[in-house]
Amino acid sequence: MLTSSTAETVLRAARRGGADFADLYVERWRRRNLRVIDGEVEDAVSAIEQGAGVRLFFGTDVVYAYTNELDDASLGELVATLVRLRGSGASDGQVDERGAGGLDLRRRGPQGLHAPRIAFDAFDKAWRLERLRELDAGARIDPAVSQVEGRLIEWEQDVLVVTSEGDWVEDRRVRTRCAANVIASEGDQTQTGYVGPGLSVGLELFDQNPPAEIGATAARQALTNLRAVPAPAGTMPVVIGNGVGGVIFHEALGHLVETTSVARRASVLTDKLGQQVASPAVTYVDDGTTPHGWGSSEFDDEGMATERTVLIDKGILTSYMVDRWGSLKTGYRRTGSGRRENYTYAPTSRMRNTFILPGDVHDTKDLFQGISYGLYAKAMGGGQVMPGSGEYNFAVSEGYVIRHGEIAEPVRGAMLVGKGPDTIQKVDAVATDLSTEPGMCGSRSGYIPTEVGQPHLRVSEIVVGGEA
Repeated sequence: MLTSSTAETVLRAARRGGADFADLYVERWRRRNLRVIDGEVEDAVSAIEQGAGVRLFFGTDVVYAYTNELDDASLGELVATLVRLRGSGASDGQVDERGAGGLDLRRRGPQGLHAPRIAFDAFDKAWRLERLRELDAGARIDPAVSQVEGRLIEWEQDVLVVTSEGDWVEDRRVRTRCAANVIASEGDQTQTGYVGPGLSVGLELFDQNPPAEIGATAARQALTNLRAVPAPAGTMPVVIGNGVGGVIFHEALGHLVETTSVARRASVLTDKLGQQVASPAVTYVDDGTTPHGWGSSEFDDEGMATERTVLIDKGILTSYMVDRWGSLKTGYRRTGSGRRENYTYAPTSRMRNTFILPGDVHDTKDLFQGISYGLYAKAMGGGQVMPGSGEYNFAVSEGYVIRHGEIAEPVRGAMLVGKGPDTIQKVDAVATDLSTEPGMCGSRSGYIPTEVGQPHLRVSEIVVGGEA
């Protein structure tokens, strides 16, 4: 994507302009998106995009700029502009390239830990369309199913990070996701169901996730909600389902332990290392090395190898997620957590694959025992979180009443309302059935693929908002 001489010229210019550290990020995307509604093609998009960004550090002050022109002149102009904006460099605002010494580049590349088994080019568009029509057919399990939308998302991303410290790091990321959104209608009632498995794999995604089953699962959720009764309201015990249930702690807890907020003292968990911040039943991990995980990569977007970071160990806060800027501001070691949506964003500390580890409850039914009246939040939907405090409200996309220790009638319209740091203290039992689900997370450095997860777990009390 870029010659070493061009990269060295850019980084030497940045250092001569007064920067304490500089890095150059280059990427090339190939994306495909096929969307089908009721078996007919609605969108079919294929695109290639490339660009580069330059980041300069002056102490803990950071300036960043980007371009989609990768020639020497454009990148040189980018650095010169950043230097001028910072008020450093030559008096005429130009960066002198003469007499610069070379960088001793240390080259590293991917080992293929998340490499796809079936390349995208192995099948044509007709094959992809047939898979989405299988999804549509699988969703037609009831006359009440009124619309089925299937979507296949694929991307290949090649990344290069070169730093003024001599790092030359290349990475390749391949991701595939197939999603079903089903609408069920009866009389004046309409409800939806959604399922969207995704992994860092190629088209072998369908080996583990047959299209017809994806459609049927989404349809079952829509039909359950269609025939559900209004959810109860009040403070009650809640059992949260595995997999996508982890979105609550991703949003209401995970963001609080990123140095994006910790370094700015904008998190209630700032300066809490070594303290008990959760129930002893909770061990919370962010892992960028999960084989083929939706949020996995071999290197982060700052060129550091990813790792498995234990954030909370049996209730004790043991680490934050730390990028380069966060490390400079706080003194904490970097954790390979610097991520960005694309070259138009500077990286910040972000989650990768974040989940609660399995507990010691081997039979999920035991979580329901002793609950005379409560809520089973089998699947979670969207919600809102207050940055800094972790206050949240999240919709339950599939829920059931718990009555006398048993799962009873389905309910719709339930909301879970609380504060992440408080809710995590009230987790009193965790099962062994860890499962994870893909998603897209938005923050300062754009929208990135992240995986959420947990086993089934029980919270002693949460405020439930409902219509009944």
